[in-house]
Amino acid sequence: MQIRVRFLDNLRLEASFDDFRVITDQAIRYKGDGTAPNPFQYFLASSALCAGYFVKVYCNANGIPTEDIHLVQDNVVEPDNRYQQTFRIRADLPEGLSDEHRDGIVQAMDRCTVKRVIQNGLGFEIRAGGDAESEPGTAAVDESSSLTRTMIPGKDCSLEETIATMGALIEGLGIKIEIASWRNIVPHVWSVHIRDAESPICYTNGKGATKDAALCSALGEYLERMSNNYFYNDFYLGETRANAAFVHYPDEKWFQPGPDDSIPEGLMDERFMEAFDEEGELRASHLVDANSGAVERGICALPFLRQSDQQTVYVPANLVGNIFVSNGMSAGNTRYEARVQCLSEIFERAVKKEIILEELTLPDVPEAVLGRFPTIVEGIAKLEEEGFPVLVKDASLGGRFPVMCVAIMNPRTGGVFASFGGHPRFEVALERSLTELMQGRSFEGMNDVPLPTFDEFTIQEPNNMVEHFINSTGVVSWKFFSQAADHEFVDWDFAGSTEEEYGYLMGILQDLDKEVYIADYEDLGASACRILVPGYSEIYPAEDLVWDNTNRGLAFREDTLNLHSLSDDELLSLLERLEESELGGHTSIAILIGVAFDENSPWGRCTICELSVLICLALGKLEEANEMLGTLMQFNDSVPERTRFYQVLKAVLDITLRDDLELQDYVPNLTRMFDEEILGHAVASVSGETRFYGLTPTDMRLTGIDKHLRLLESYEKLQVARLASVTAR
Repeated sequence: MQIRVRFLDNLRLEASFDDFRVITDQAIRYKGDGTAPNPFQYFLASSALCAGYFVKVYCNANGIPTEDIHLVQDNVVEPDNRYQQTFRIRADLPEGLSDEHRDGIVQAMDRCTVKRVIQNGLGFEIRAGGDAESEPGTAAVDESSSLTRTMIPGKDCSLEETIATMGALIEGLGIKIEIASWRNIVPHVWSVHIRDAESPICYTNGKGATKDAALCSALGEYLERMSNNYFYNDFYLGETRANAAFVHYPDEKWFQPGPDDSIPEGLMDERFMEAFDEEGELRASHLVDANSGAVERGICALPFLRQSDQQTVYVPANLVGNIFVSNGMSAGNTRYEARVQCLSEIFERAVKKEIILEELTLPDVPEAVLGRFPTIVEGIAKLEEEGFPVLVKDASLGGRFPVMCVAIMNPRTGGVFASFGGHPRFEVALERSLTELMQGRSFEGMNDVPLPTFDEFTIQEPNNMVEHFINSTGVVSWKFFSQAADHEFVDWDFAGSTEEEYGYLMGILQDLDKEVYIADYEDLGASACRILVPGYSEIYPAEDLVWDNTNRGLAFREDTLNLHSLSDDELLSLLERLEESELGGHTSIAILIGVAFDENSPWGRCTICELSVLICLALGKLEEANEMLGTLMQFNDSVPERTRFYQVLKAVLDITLRDDLELQDYVPNLTRMFDEEILGHAVASVSGETRFYGLTPTDMRLTGIDKHLRLLESYEKLQVARLASVTAR
């Protein structure tokens, strides 16, 4: 994690990381102002808080109330060496708690991450720095410096070569990767979380049977997401890039809408139109690029090669981002390795969808077959030992598709979830199912998975499949656990070169009469691609282009970012458009307009309902504001300080709107309840003296939105490399 420190007034400091800011100060006796804890006090508190977190997780999992549990930490300083200290952490537990739970709570405290890092020894490198060239190299590269060469099935280069090559490519773009966390709670099942140190919103997770395999997976996914611009899929790319020679790729093409907002000639082909305009409702305006917002430029489309005849077909970037999302993207050591991974993922998700929606029962993999893979058996045995029954299923649907499944049950909560893995090789598909199952998860995290159901409407609800695609935590049918399988077990396998495996996977799609469109991206130095299979590889339904399109935010982006400089007439127009949009009041403004505000800031938590309340206050429409405020408070998800502001604002509005009440009569006790400062902000908001309390001024240049600006800086690094690649041809 990268932590940036900013010098404030006197001895106050601000440390910023992710979406958080921490203020430190020094005691008055040390020339400070005593307004915040000092850095060492934060350090001391971190171990107690970390232990408290693990206790809370344990208690939540076992239904133990925490109201009567108290944690106390004493740090004992050695008389002869004040830098040698012992942290004594104890949990004061209520009488009546069983010995089993007492031991469990102590063991939970012992898992404290802060404690373990300290016990393993800290390393420090203190130096002076300057420009980016003096920064240390990509952290991921340093994780594997072995001279050995480890080959694994399905890869065209060794793990060590892959880590070195991919790490160097990312570093060469000026991006500093940091490893945020590792997990290895099950033998031969590793996962890792890596991210851009300067823009942590750009991150990936990797998984594998070994530490190096997981790191390869994470680096490959990072290159895949850079090459396909996936990190930036949901965000505004800024005015400069919107007006640049190219927004996404140098070979993109722009199309002007046809008459009456019709789809222009030359955009997409018959297969795409059949898949995405079956009802005849699709219009050119639905395909306008949300990332640039450059409505006047028309529709930005990307070239894909149609595999049946090798012809170029232009597909709207907005369609790809809305419907296919991350499915069918990959990067690898070679073009065919990347394509095999792409197609494997497409089959994995398509088969998973069919199994869940049709409530199919899959055959068990015989123990004799599992015995061929001892490392996988060992990982499963560990899960069983921890109290989580595991089912290993053949998801090939009678040998038709290269997909496997591993499902896990949690008897403590009744929850289950199923993980799927795809690859032409049986072993690789099985391993991916298991590593995907545990990627980034802890045993405590198993308590959050849902119970199975026989309710087919719950299973087929669209958001259920979205949850399955995001993190495998959607609902599955109880039929999944029947012993009466819908298909016989098939001991399938297709092992060949990556080129042969690619041909095998393409053959399956040909048998299904599916057209395949491929875009290869090698301008960043890696072999990456995106594969689209209309009518098969979509994540979201085609109708989302009409009814739930991300470019809806274009109608609100500019006015929202310029909120503080709008006239009353412009504010009224924005308010009316928000009301007429039929968007839910809980809709996030950040998501709607595609701007990466800090999540815990007022802007980051702001919803349409909240923005509408603040606009009404600015316009003096107090009755409307008060009515909306009731709804806002009912579904409020703000930080506590913001919640208190709306509580006092509601009281001030209720009093102000009553002819028989005087605000001044209530000020003394409102002050005692909410404090003078927050009451002052509420009164000033009602009077119109303060407009849009808490929402800091910004503009279309994204002034002050550091998180988003860092994201755009990372994007421009890619575009510089793409331009250089075109120039060098």
